[in-house]
Order: sequence, then C-alpha cells, then structure tokens
Amino acid sequence: MGFKAKRADFRRWTALGIAAICLSAAPAIAAPLSIVGFGDSLMAGYELPQDQTFTAKLQSELKQRGYDVVIANAGVSGDTSSDGLSRLAWSVPDGTDAVLLEQGANDALRGVSPEKTKANLDAMIGRLHDRGIAVLLVGMLAPPNMGEAYTKTFDAIFDGLAKKYDLVFYPFFLDGVATHPDRQLSDGLHPNDKGTSIMAERFLPYAEKLIDEVRARQAEAGKKG
Repeated sequence: MGFKAKRADFRRWTALGIAAICLSAAPAIAAPLSIVGFGDSLMAGYELPQDQTFTAKLQSELKQRGYDVVIANAGVSGDTSSDGLSRLAWSVPDGTDAVLLEQGANDALRGVSPEKTKANLDAMIGRLHDRGIAVLLVGMLAPPNMGEAYTKTFDAIFDGLAKKYDLVFYPFFLDGVATHPDRQLSDGLHPNDKGTSIMAERFLPYAEKLIDEVRARQAEAGKKG
C-alpha cells in the first residue's frame, strides 16, 4: 500500500472516530412521556370524534404548555371495574409512564357492591405500581337514586385509595359537566365537545402535577443509574 493510500485511510478512520466521539457525547433526546387514559365511555369519548375526546383535548392542552406527552385513549364503553381489571395488562403496554385511572361509573349505575369496586381499583393500582407506573386516580360520584347508604360508601372509595397510595387525585371526572345539559350529549350522561373541553381544562393542573411526579422519579432513577 502506497503512502498516499495509507494517509487517505488514516484520514478516513480519524474522521469516523471523531464522529463516533461526537455522537457518544451528544445528550440523549428524552422520549415523550407516555400516558394512558384507562377507563370507560367517559374516557373513551362516547359518540365523539377522536379529536373531541377528553384524552385528545388534554394532550393538546399539555402540548400548548410545552409538555412533550402522548396520551393514549384506552377507554372502553360499558367497562366496569371488573372489566378494567381483566384487561389492564394488555391495555397498558410496557413503556407506559403514567395512567389516568378512571373506573367505577358503570359499577354505580349497575349497583355493583362498593366493596367490589374498591377491591378492583385497589388491585389495578397495585399492579400498576408493581410495574413502576405512576397513577392519577380519577374520582366518580354515585347517582343520587342509588340511596344515601350506597352513595356514601361508593363516593368514599376514591379518596380512601388516593390516600392509601399517596396518589394525585382528581375528585370528580364530570366536574363542570354533570347537571349542565349544554355540556352533555342528549343522553344526559356523557360529555359533548364543549363538555370534554371543560373537563380537560379543569383536569390540567392535576395532569401537570402527575408529570412533575414522573419526571422527578426519572431524575432520581438517573442519579442512581
């Protein structure tokens, strides 16, 4: 091999080495925060286009405020807490950072035992925690026609679990929509486009608190790593 060829090879390998060093020294680009909205028809966006659902509105609000997030909609109409527990593993994929856990509305409508609802929610939170996934618990209120005793027991489920696990807690998912016909579909139960906008707006500070919690966990894990 001639001197010129050797020099050319040397320059080529030097350039490749410098490039490799530069790439290894470059800061890693953080992946978007992965959040799953896990619930029933209220989360799914019953009879609404995808861009009018709660999860889509909340993602848009967060992005406007500079948060790099992706919120997947894992709501299923008709879900009870038992249904949610049975599909939790495959509805919340590996790599999920946080879950907005909204379950129980259909339990109340069907008169499911509050003890059963509580046990199912407790199990879901436990399984998500075991996977290192942060949880924001979304509260629900029983309809008044279920009677005072049922309502009192059911309504207390969510605050109790939030305290047990020290969760970010949103007390009532339909806050600002329930009892407002202009913010509901004709069925008087589900939010319309205006309703989901109000829900996302009111939910926003709680979502930001959840994101702060997840980022703090990630930073702590990075220090240990």
